[in-house]
Amino acid sequence: MRVIREAMLADGRVRDVRLDGERIDAVGEDLDGEAFVEADERLLLPGMIDAHVHFRQPGFGHKETWASGSRSAAAGGVTTVVDQPNTDPPTVTGEAFDEKAEFAAGSLVDWGVSGGVTADWDPDSLFERPLFALGEVFLADSTGDMGIDADLFRAACRRAADAGVVVTVHAEDADLFSEDAKSRDDADAWSAYRAADAEAAAVERAVDVGSEAGATVHIAHTSTPEGVDAARAGDATCEVTPHHLFLSREDLDDLGTFGRMNPPLRSEARREALFERLADGRVDVIATDHAPHTGDEKDASIWDAPSGVPGVETALPLLLDAAREGDLSYERVRDVTAANPADIFGLPRKGRVEAGRDADLVLVDPENAREIRGDDLHSNVEWTPFEGKQGVFPEWTMVRGTVVWDGDEFAAFDGENVRQ
Repeated sequence: MRVIREAMLADGRVRDVRLDGERIDAVGEDLDGEAFVEADERLLLPGMIDAHVHFRQPGFGHKETWASGSRSAAAGGVTTVVDQPNTDPPTVTGEAFDEKAEFAAGSLVDWGVSGGVTADWDPDSLFERPLFALGEVFLADSTGDMGIDADLFRAACRRAADAGVVVTVHAEDADLFSEDAKSRDDADAWSAYRAADAEAAAVERAVDVGSEAGATVHIAHTSTPEGVDAARAGDATCEVTPHHLFLSREDLDDLGTFGRMNPPLRSEARREALFERLADGRVDVIATDHAPHTGDEKDASIWDAPSGVPGVETALPLLLDAAREGDLSYERVRDVTAANPADIFGLPRKGRVEAGRDADLVLVDPENAREIRGDDLHSNVEWTPFEGKQGVFPEWTMVRGTVVWDGDEFAAFDGENVRQ
């Protein structure tokens, strides 16, 4: 058995961690083993579970593939990803699930697939698959062909409740969008159009309908403090993205159309209030909404550029740098990136450095921050909205006992999963 010796855990304890194949065998002091890795009191965390990514296959492999996206994840300390349904074809039938799973089989990290709901969905065949969740179900008709009406949302919540599946909701009320903003062409026009008030109103609707149907509701990429508060008031969980935590409308002069995403960036005051809710425990999960587009695609007008930014490789490094600066505790980083998503989405072998859990581990030197540069990242699109910010990146990332990223190179994998 291998032993990671004298690792600092998120709660400050220094412990040995003994591995037995894919699992953690024991956590304690002076553990025996056959091979040793000296952590030298560097920080050992459970791998991040990113419950909201768009790895683009099938349909849009020029933006990202499961191979490139999972490498980017591993280099950022993410050991499990959950892909959302708006691919081509959308993951709304069992057959579409199977097609996506064929692409996902080559992932360097563990993965799940969320099903979606449209007017054409086939819940009978979809729920026959090992569905992770109903993912990013849209309540706003302006979000594209994944949008649904209230009656279909209510029916989907009932089916999800019967199947024991979490419903992840993209909550924006299109009736509250500001039509006046459409006369503008500056980079801030998108934020002005998709007004902040539209989020909390949709969160309230989603949790009310979900509660009536007996469903477990999780609010995706909550971008306002009011949205977080509405989710908590309705006994729903919520996730927040790094771009809504570390960027605001004040950054749009520099970002231009590369800063367009859904929901959009909010005011600096709202960003600060959102971060406060992360620090004090009111935010449940950090998920990236990793939604890559090529630079050529983003280099368009604010009304023509696609929405979305890459982020799977930079989320944990940004949070660790915030902890290094004293703005967060390492325990909060552990909880929102690993322990809480494992609990919410039913992953009993993930999310904690404990005996019996999968050996999904990330070793970092918490003082070794470096500048984030798009050229250094591993997504297909090779750009980042966090250019020039500081991040604390993993020294290595392990998935079920296999080091898949050693700081310089990725492990080979056999086209099925990380086992070699």
